[in-house]
Amino acid sequence: MKTNVHFLPFLILGISLLFSSCSSTTKILGSWKSPDSPPSGYSNIFIAALSDNVLARKTIEDNLQNLLNQKGVASVTSFNIIKPEFRAMETKKEEILTAIKDRENDAILTVAVIDQTNETRYVPGDIMYNPMGFAFYRGFWRYYSFYYPMIYSPGYYTQEKNYFLEINLYDAKSEDLVWSAQSQTTNPYDLEGSSEEFAKVVVGRLVKEGLIARQR
Repeated sequence: MKTNVHFLPFLILGISLLFSSCSSTTKILGSWKSPDSPPSGYSNIFIAALSDNVLARKTIEDNLQNLLNQKGVASVTSFNIIKPEFRAMETKKEEILTAIKDRENDAILTVAVIDQTNETRYVPGDIMYNPMGFAFYRGFWRYYSFYYPMIYSPGYYTQEKNYFLEINLYDAKSEDLVWSAQSQTTNPYDLEGSSEEFAKVVVGRLVKEGLIARQR
């Protein structure tokens, strides 16, 4: 079957809308930075995702570590130090802090899911125009009969899933909070892809706010 070239813009638009509806987005909703944070930033970070989902924890920590390393910042994940069955008890505090300091980490980065929501959203229809259809302006009926069947795309309802995460950065020596941010991820399509996107957003903000320093 031969495709009418005048329909190509509509096909392209439909495909782009399909893929955009399946993609996830991550953004920082807000952040706070302590005035006591070191001006030179941190260069060796201990990463801890606080989750009982072992796969999610490891994936998030690994992606953050990979991106920090690419930026020239040393880092280590908690996965091989803090076992899945670990429970945060006061008697374990010194053991964990000693493990962090033994690796010369100067900061601790934590990630935790603080909320999850499901929302039904109505997407209104759009009027679509064909930039290739200039010839149809020469006659009313020719123009009308061509555009009328496709001029309007109906609205529809879509389900959106939102995950809200809190990201905290602590000074390893004092244990004081030096930076905190909340992020929102909408419609995560898969764990690996969404985790990579999350890592880019978080590390990008850490760089922008001068909280990490490249190793020389």
